[in-house]
Amino acid sequence: MEFNWHLNPNDLLAVEQIVNRMWDLAIKHDIPTGEKINLHMDLTACHNHACPLDLQKLLKAPDFDFMHDVLGIGRHLNRETGQLEDCFLPRCARPEHA
Repeated sequence: MEFNWHLNPNDLLAVEQIVNRMWDLAIKHDIPTGEKINLHMDLTACHNHACPLDLQKLLKAPDFDFMHDVLGIGRHLNRETGQLEDCFLPRCARPEHA
């Protein structure tokens, strides 16, 4: 599968803010997350291929829900197909997808 890595400027900014917030939380709670680029690519692939996200809702989510979505995407994203597996649905999925 060929992935679409393009994000509009607003979504790109939101994904960068999400990655930075997750990075800070991972350091604070000693959670292994891999590299920032991996978080960015997982979120972009999910948003563009598996499940459109309400990125602003995710940014504003409480830490527990935020980490559930970001870490869940990382765990359940099939990096060959771009789809989420194991019936995982992010809490901040856009309503039309949920």
